[in-house]
Amino acid sequence: MAESRWQYAATRLDLPRRPRRLTPRMDPDAFARFSERIARFLGTGRFLAAQTVIVIVWIALNLAAVSLRWDPYPFILLNLAFSTQAAYAAPLILLAQNRQADRDRVILEEDRARAQRTKADTEYLARELASLRLAVGEVVTRDFLRSELTRLTELREPSPPDSAASDRSRSERPGGYRRGKRG
Repeated sequence: MAESRWQYAATRLDLPRRPRRLTPRMDPDAFARFSERIARFLGTGRFLAAQTVIVIVWIALNLAAVSLRWDPYPFILLNLAFSTQAAYAAPLILLAQNRQADRDRVILEEDRARAQRTKADTEYLARELASLRLAVGEVVTRDFLRSELTRLTELREPSPPDSAASDRSRSERPGGYRRGKRG
């Protein structure tokens, strides 16, 4: 017997019921996105130009066309239209600003985290560079090696015979150092 999940859950008391919704399901951010689109449009030159044209036509028709006067001189209906527009525009703009502030907050947190990672990477690279400099400082350079070899060759060469120590043979030198084969 193939029962649907709903029918199965209705017969079981240990399973929660699905909530009954009489209202249609709606995306919670749908209205906010819609308000952002309206706020963006209200801030454009196209909207201001269209509104200016509508106001000029409204006033011209109410002043010039006697038979079409639906809003006489104090233009109370036009004033009511502007008030209604302002009453709806202001909260929509504030909602759009709040959403933008939320996006800016998220971007700021991401930038802060990225900056911390970059700082940690930079500090790591600085430590590695310092350790490499220390290691390279202990490595023998070509000039140091050349000077040491030059100093050693100068020490091995015999000194000029001007003293009694030069009369001694090379085999009699202290330490038993002899040039040539060891034996």
